[in-house]
Amino acid sequence: MNYASSSYLISYCLPDPFEVLYLMDEINNPHLTVKALRHQLYRTYEYTDYQDLSFDSTYIPTQYLSTGQYRLLETDHRMVIPMHSPIRVLIASDDVLHSWAVPALGVKTDAMPGRLNQAAFIAVRPGVYFGQCSEICGANHSFMPIVVEKVPLDHFENWSSLMLDA
Repeated sequence: MNYASSSYLISYCLPDPFEVLYLMDEINNPHLTVKALRHQLYRTYEYTDYQDLSFDSTYIPTQYLSTGQYRLLETDHRMVIPMHSPIRVLIASDDVLHSWAVPALGVKTDAMPGRLNQAAFIAVRPGVYFGQCSEICGANHSFMPIVVEKVPLDHFENWSSLMLDA
């Protein structure tokens, strides 16, 4: 096989690797979409499928932790999602480059000012999953935890009703 035929094969017969990469990351019909907007010292979560369901989340200082909570990993409000549902998280930043990383879910997506990135996953097991910003984004970089709590659908519906009533 000569250079011309191998170039033809790579250029015209094989799919575009970037197209395949984006197709693998796309979730066509998510059951829930959550927008995570990163600020320097806190994160805002907006549940776009629910009218007016949004809240800010920041770390809990050590002196306010309860027994059993993890230092530098706990937040005052957790991102709650239902199990067995395709979830899409839209990720952005309003100031500097951040990252939304939850290793146990296999998710790490950069949050950039002026750009909306997405991450997709299906929550299978219940539990609490911890992550952190994995970019060196300025002062107090280590105080930017992410907590995702996966619950059964009926618990999620009760939680969302309570949040909307508050």
